[in-house]
Amino acid sequence: MPGLVAFGRRWAIASDDLVFPGAFELFIRIIWWIGIVVLYSIHKGHFDCAGGTLLQSYLIGLIGLLAAIICVISATVYISMQGTILNPGPRKSIPKLVYIRLGLYLPEFAWATLGAIWVSDNSVLCDRTLVHVVLVTVIASWFIIIFTTIAIVIVFDPLGKKRVPYVSGNELHDLESSQSRQMLYNVKKATTRVWENRLRLLCFCVGRDNDNRAAFSSIAELFSSYFSDTDLVPSDIAAGMALLHQEQDKVDLCRDPEEVVCLSPTSTARDLDEELKMAAHYMKFAAAAYGWPLYVFSNPLTGLCKLSRDCCRSRAQEYDIVGGDILNCHFGAILQTTGLQFRDFIHISFHNKIYEIPFFVALDHKTEAILVAVRGTLSLEDVLTDLSADCENLYTEGVEGDCFGHKGIAQAASYIYRRLKNDGILNQAFAVAPEYKLVIVGHSLGAGAAAILSIMLKNDFPTLQCYAFSPPGGLLSKALADYSKKFIVSIIVGKDLVPRLSMPNMEDLKTRIIRMVANCNKPKYKILLRGCWYEVFGGTPDDFPTELDGRAQAVLSQPLLAEQSLMTQRSPSYNTLFDTSPLNSSSPYPRLYLPGKIIYIVEENNSGRLCFSDVKYSAKWSKETAFSSIFISPKMITDHMPDAVLKALNSLCPEKASCISCQAPQDPLGTHVV
Repeated sequence: MPGLVAFGRRWAIASDDLVFPGAFELFIRIIWWIGIVVLYSIHKGHFDCAGGTLLQSYLIGLIGLLAAIICVISATVYISMQGTILNPGPRKSIPKLVYIRLGLYLPEFAWATLGAIWVSDNSVLCDRTLVHVVLVTVIASWFIIIFTTIAIVIVFDPLGKKRVPYVSGNELHDLESSQSRQMLYNVKKATTRVWENRLRLLCFCVGRDNDNRAAFSSIAELFSSYFSDTDLVPSDIAAGMALLHQEQDKVDLCRDPEEVVCLSPTSTARDLDEELKMAAHYMKFAAAAYGWPLYVFSNPLTGLCKLSRDCCRSRAQEYDIVGGDILNCHFGAILQTTGLQFRDFIHISFHNKIYEIPFFVALDHKTEAILVAVRGTLSLEDVLTDLSADCENLYTEGVEGDCFGHKGIAQAASYIYRRLKNDGILNQAFAVAPEYKLVIVGHSLGAGAAAILSIMLKNDFPTLQCYAFSPPGGLLSKALADYSKKFIVSIIVGKDLVPRLSMPNMEDLKTRIIRMVANCNKPKYKILLRGCWYEVFGGTPDDFPTELDGRAQAVLSQPLLAEQSLMTQRSPSYNTLFDTSPLNSSSPYPRLYLPGKIIYIVEENNSGRLCFSDVKYSAKWSKETAFSSIFISPKMITDHMPDAVLKALNSLCPEKASCISCQAPQDPLGTHVV
């Protein structure tokens, strides 16, 4: 931090990011140089063959060129190791070294071309060893040139020239001019356009209908707003997260700091043990909604064999299968996971678009429930639905206060609501089992959609219950979150990232990362090396100095390296740099909350090693404020996986647990699949 400025523009790489790539190239170049020197020494005086004079000149020139490159790379690596992330002063000569290094690619390109011509010359009658060595040298030269070109494309920042100088507080009045406002508008518009193009490139296989275009635009605006007030390159974020992980471990943030929430004696809700048993049972259905990918992932040795009984099976004409399950593998995985019969399914939809996610409706005779299971994120369309994080109004009769929620998930829930109500799916289900209650379950994105869908259906089905497994954190407004505690139970495992994901929490994470890199006076390469060692091998968190060595705090009241900032006004990220409370920091985004009552499951201990470890869990009621900060941990992703949630619930309810790989359906009798 900041991004390297070269050729009159900013690049998505910092001046202290050249240590590791430079050291790697230096290692290759030294071995290369030694090999060529040894080869030349051995064959010195034996270049009297046809083409030998040109070969001798080529080797001498290559030795000199490699020596020059080695000197430049050595200087680049050494200088790149100097200073700190926030103090690039000792690295001010890096751009000049970059110019010199790029200039040396011209003679290297010429030498590689000369070597290729010499090797391809059939009249050359020199020792075949020399010919092969020159051929390897030419290939290596072209490989490095191509690799460098690709690296330049990767670190190219399309917004490199869209820089607006930082303006101090006493100059803000100058921004009132129409010219300044137009300048800011143009920068914001360009940033949004760049993010939108990136999204379209990454999601090129997604359709281009109106919903998709609206989603791309909404997500692009969100990203441009989130990253507009920082001058962070990817390695700065990695270093900040490595520091933050160790800092969080030092202050023991991995444990829930909130007190246990006790149910009142007059509460009609089940106690914790009963809720855990029901959650362990219903988690099977939430996992089943993922179809064959999760089933095979959870059963790598036997999954494909068990699915083969249902995949590719011929079906009768009356069974309509559409929506991406032509081979019947998704449905086969659902049958294997739930243990239900064909006749127990009322409706199954594998249709998947942005804001339209798969779900199924089935009869669970064990708990006498009509069960709606909503699938979580499994496709690019689902990811775009997740990232559509604007707020959308969710008017709910009987709820006082602001009612709004996550836009993408709310629209996905509205789609399922229309299918259930307008297509008569629920009427069909209750016609079969009128005495059953309605239960809605889902995991991740499916949990968020299930929660909002439950709110929409609650007035029509007073006995409705919802189990949301690992739901997104930024889901409901405070009024709706409090209302949902009457009929929604959320289950969260360990350091799961998703229940802690919300725009205010992301703003808080950005502030914490900036604070960590600003307060650490160690060079970035040491931070990254220590961070990798800590993540892989563990140990005691490193005690990197966090004092600013007498520097004035006013330095940090401005955007870091403000002359590279895209914004002219001070960001909350910098205004709250010394505010250690995430809840006190201002945020341009409304705070959204987890749905319902929350059961928090944590690891008590982990005995054994690797795959033979014996993990023990404990569960308790918790508050939504326990998830107001993001934990940096290798388990932030693994704790979110459906099989990890199911394993934790089954370990807490061993007498009720059922193995996901051992369930087998009975003979098919028939169903309607959509």
